[in-house]
Amino acid sequence: MTALTNACLAAVADAGLPPEALIRMNAGIGLAGVGRQGALERIKAWPHPFHSVTYVNDANIACLGAHGGREGGIVIVGTGSVGFAIVGGREIRLGGYGFPISDEGSGADLGLQAIRMALRAQDGRISATTFTLEVMERFQDDPFEAVTWMDRATATDYARFAPMVMQHAEAGDGVAREIVSKAAEQIDDLIRQLQGSGAQRVALLGGLAAPMQPWLAPDIQRSLSAVEGDALDGALYLARRAALETA
Repeated sequence: MTALTNACLAAVADAGLPPEALIRMNAGIGLAGVGRQGALERIKAWPHPFHSVTYVNDANIACLGAHGGREGGIVIVGTGSVGFAIVGGREIRLGGYGFPISDEGSGADLGLQAIRMALRAQDGRISATTFTLEVMERFQDDPFEAVTWMDRATATDYARFAPMVMQHAEAGDGVAREIVSKAAEQIDDLIRQLQGSGAQRVALLGGLAAPMQPWLAPDIQRSLSAVEGDALDGALYLARRAALETA
């Protein structure tokens, strides 16, 4: 919340306004993790400096931004993954519970599968490829170096392998292609589930959206909507809506 306050103070300063100008402003704020148990209640108890404030999760503002403030759905594919939609005024969420128990098809998941397959190749359980050999080079060709790395690795660390996976898959490496194909199936499933729940428009967002899109099923690729804006646009839609309601 300190970071949020500092960001807002920096924004009004950039606009040439005094800090006390915040009291006249309606704020729309999207926060990762706001759905965790008790988080929203604790945040709402914070004495904010605004005229009004609306708190939602970060997927909500990303969805509003992607569809120009209208209802629709998104699948975010980056370090993690999540499906989210606003349909008939209600929110639908699929996955996004955190790596490694969720976030299928994400960059972190690609990295996890890459290391798993490389270790299998190292054991001789599958045939080694240029891709698996390059993964093992990161660990000095020593499986126990991978174990030591794993003990302190974060989702972001795993996701750093994703560009390598995509590069080798596009070059035709069989193991890498299998990993990416299975990841694409997971993304396909999220999109189909959102469409089946009534989302008329679904957009693909995130750092892996562009490289992953050609791997999706042809009908899914054809059904995707263009992205109209980003999460900042979505937060502004929330703020403007609140301004109209409190006017």
